[in-house]
Amino acid sequence: MSINERIAAQLKDNPVILYMKGTPDFPQCGFSGQTVAALKAVGKPFAFVNIFEDPEIREGLKEYSNWPTYPQLYVNGELVGGCDIVVEMYNSGELQKVLTGEGDAE
Repeated sequence: MSINERIAAQLKDNPVILYMKGTPDFPQCGFSGQTVAALKAVGKPFAFVNIFEDPEIREGLKEYSNWPTYPQLYVNGELVGGCDIVVEMYNSGELQKVLTGEGDAE
């Protein structure tokens, strides 16, 4: 299976997935930690991939998404963005709408 096929399968199997440095319980960078905090505050479950444990995903996702940094949040297979975007969306109430299906990730 190619790296793009692996990523596509992860996105298909997980309505909300965060590609991050570390884990939700032990984020290994401040940006991943802030993104996890916003997601946990909304209270909707999410999957995660620790990019440090999968170097192929770490490199391949940058090309797949055309987004060079981590974390990367996907909702329903679409890239929402990184830490700044997720935190901004949380603060405006948009993240809650996107995660509960009341809005669209744009």
